[in-house]
Amino acid sequence: MMRCRRADRRSAPRATLLLATALALGLLHACRGPTEHPAEGAPVRAEPAGAGPVDLVLLGGRIVTLDPVLGEVEALAAHEGRVVFAGTAVAARARIGPQTRVLSLDGRLVVPGFIEGHGHFIALGDAKQRLDLTSVRSWDEVVDMVAGAASRATPGEWIVGRGWHQEKWDRAPSGAVEGFPTHDSVSAVSPDNPVMLVHASGHATFFNQRAMALAGVGRGTANPPGGEILRDATGAATGVFREHAAGLVARVHTASTLRRSPAARRAALRRSILLADRECMRHGVTSFQDAGSSVAEVELLRAMVEAGEIRTRLYVMVRDSNAKLAANLARLRTVDRPDQRFTVRAIKRSIDGALGSRGAWLLEDYSDQPGSRGLATATTESLRETAELAIRHGYQLCVHAIGDRANRETLNLFERVFTRHPGVDRRWRIEHAQHLHPDDIPRFAALGVIASMQGIHCTSDAPYVLARLGRERALKGAYVWRSLLRSGARVTNGTDAPVESVDPLASFYATVSRRLADGSVFFPDQCLTRMEALRSYTADGAFAAFEEGSKGTLAPGRVADMVVLSKDILRCAESQIPQARVDITVVGGVVRYQRE
Repeated sequence: MMRCRRADRRSAPRATLLLATALALGLLHACRGPTEHPAEGAPVRAEPAGAGPVDLVLLGGRIVTLDPVLGEVEALAAHEGRVVFAGTAVAARARIGPQTRVLSLDGRLVVPGFIEGHGHFIALGDAKQRLDLTSVRSWDEVVDMVAGAASRATPGEWIVGRGWHQEKWDRAPSGAVEGFPTHDSVSAVSPDNPVMLVHASGHATFFNQRAMALAGVGRGTANPPGGEILRDATGAATGVFREHAAGLVARVHTASTLRRSPAARRAALRRSILLADRECMRHGVTSFQDAGSSVAEVELLRAMVEAGEIRTRLYVMVRDSNAKLAANLARLRTVDRPDQRFTVRAIKRSIDGALGSRGAWLLEDYSDQPGSRGLATATTESLRETAELAIRHGYQLCVHAIGDRANRETLNLFERVFTRHPGVDRRWRIEHAQHLHPDDIPRFAALGVIASMQGIHCTSDAPYVLARLGRERALKGAYVWRSLLRSGARVTNGTDAPVESVDPLASFYATVSRRLADGSVFFPDQCLTRMEALRSYTADGAFAAFEEGSKGTLAPGRVADMVVLSKDILRCAESQIPQARVDITVVGGVVRYQRE
């Protein structure tokens, strides 16, 4: 990589020559994309290298800018929220004034701030206030946690938790149906309290007998469109509800929350948002692409950003009914305001469920459940209406698709829309893109569709992927990052928090190693290099949100969002990557988190 060897005004001609050369060679393709958007995130002209004192200077480390011209530098300066200089330590020291904060890196690595490419911001904070079932090793542990919560709750109070996953337990529950627990043991310890436990994937929910009784759900309740009530051999509901079926019971919990005063509901929502913001800062996530908030939630997020209460930059996908979208999209559309901290210009829809709950929509039967091909959670007609709304109002469309049938149907829809509207920017996205038919892999690049994937899902799901899909399907189409990149597609990274921890370093490690907890490696030919993985979490994530002109690299003119890491994840032994921690998080040139 090229290095910037001078940082004063005399270096300007050389820098100009380098930039011109890079543009001529096409080296800046990743920073520009197929369509320029000068009014929506065009780079701000950098301050001259020889100007006066700055707000922040970083010295004494290895700064990887991800800029194709600058490459790696030894010092960086930021002023009024933006990078104004990246180059030599000598030149950076000349920018230090009485009010400058100087961060001595002591040899540590600095990278651009991590961009969470697909997560659920409010749900992340909400999960921090519920029973955390992500680490339980058996259903018996879940029962014990519910019993403890019931002993502290008042009669009728809902007990809510999230994060259980039957495939990650060390033994199957007694009387399991399709590997899933039945409600009897939990119902026995919580007879007076309705219980709602959301699956780790978010695509199935467990309810106890009290909750089902309150909802009037029983043996005669029919499956709703796009959902399924799991039943035992006698036809009785087991307590597990897939996809839209969960709404049959969850509506009662929703109704109970609506009985609280508007002020109380707003306070609870604010608390979740603030907790999510804290988690992002702690993990170096400076930008968060929120995969679906309602119209009301978008309005609260906007108000809190404008009030300076949220430090994380938000790129929000609106998720609501087509009727509400039609009524509100024009009013909600916001780009980079205030100060490039809040954008609403995307719509989120889902076409299927998750593999763990057997809700992913497949072209062929599940290998471990003959006769089942998952669930289509939306009609193509409904999605077509959403796509037309997106075109009309200048929104990006982001569709959750996990199974190979779901991905094919989504690509088919996108292709039809692009044909009808040839002038549209094709930076539409498929969220997850986990299981693809080989014939559909090259279609992402051909259509300009972004594969918004999550590295951590691969190693988290791998223990049961072979059972669900069989070896041949998994080999050719499961988490095929390398195949997508080789075909020319853009691949981004994230965690789907709170499905997984929002920690980017865990997802980075999964992306470069595909190593499971038992030491095995899941189809290593699909691993990304460390620089590719870093780009998927920074520059490519920025591109996926039309923000490549303002973030994703540490070039002058970009926002001064960066992370100082305890280990050099680009050079250390692979086995040491999981030990890396975020030491410092900087957003807009201000230190927002520092590890004690």
